[in-house]
Amino acid sequence: MNDRTFRRVTVSLPGIDDGYLSNVASLDNPRGIVQEFRYADADLRALELADTTLTSGRISAVRAERVRLEEVRADSVEFEGCDLGSAQWSDSKLSRVVFRDCKLMGATLTGLTLDNVLFDGCKLDFATFAQVRAIGPIVFSKCTLTEATFTGCDLNRAVIDASTLRRTEFERGSYRELDLRGNDLSEVRGTGNLAKVILDRGQEAELARALITELEVVFGEDLDDPARGSRR
Repeated sequence: MNDRTFRRVTVSLPGIDDGYLSNVASLDNPRGIVQEFRYADADLRALELADTTLTSGRISAVRAERVRLEEVRADSVEFEGCDLGSAQWSDSKLSRVVFRDCKLMGATLTGLTLDNVLFDGCKLDFATFAQVRAIGPIVFSKCTLTEATFTGCDLNRAVIDASTLRRTEFERGSYRELDLRGNDLSEVRGTGNLAKVILDRGQEAELARALITELEVVFGEDLDDPARGSRR
């Protein structure tokens, strides 16, 4: 397996030997398990899987208009250059999984358990992460998370690095030691829920600006001077 370190966190990623992979025409297997596989270059109207295990495989350049994954276990799997659109992915466990240059814009990820998972250069704008639980290292690196929402998540000790967090919302959840260094935090929402996160000193002003915006604070100097107004 390959390891990648992001600040204090090391993610164990799958070390896949392409020589052992077999090409498959579909991820839907009657036995409910697909292993040592390569699935690539597919344009699908729908990708629907339930109660399925994907292990030791590579999924690349797969594009699907509609994605619904339920109770799917992925172990040692690489997703690369995939467009999974507004995927509905629920009640699943992902271990040693990497998403590289993938699009999950508007996706809803609910009830996922993540262990050694890396999102690398992915577009996750407008995505919703609900009741997502980290039981091992999780990293978002160089991702866009514009208007994404985290709600009811346990992201303790996760890392978000060099990513776009424009109007990203952190609703109630557990974010203890979530490492937010290396990001512009001036437009994040839900700052009151980010207790015990890790920041750089230079991010204090950014987080304060986000809080001021969220509270809709009005500065006195921006108000009309009543005395001056009466003289007009």
